Amino acid sequence: MLRKLGRAKRPLGPKSAFGVVLRRLREKHGDSQESFAHRTGYHRNYIGQLERGEKSPSLTALFALAKANEMLPSAVLKIVEKLLGVR
Repeated sequence: MLRKLGRAKRPLGPKSAFGVVLRRLREKHGDSQESFAHRTGYHRNYIGQLERGEKSPSLTALFALAKANEMLPSAVLKIVEKLLGVR
C-alpha cells in the first residue's frame, strides 16, 4: 500500500502560532497580504514571513499589527497562548 507523501504535522512553536493567528486575523478583516502590509507600513514579504513562522515580530511590529486588527497586543498574544496551550 502506498502512502501519500506530505508535510508531517509538527507541534506549533511560538513563531508558527503567531503566524497562524496573524493570518486568521488578516483574513477575518478581508485583507490580502498586500493590503494588510500597506495598512501596517510593513512590506508584504515581511507579513508573509511572519505568517509562515519564519520571523518573529519585534515589539514595535506587534503593536502595529495588533492596532491594524483593532486589538490590543495583549489580546493577540492571548490568542497565540491559547493556540499553544499555555495556561
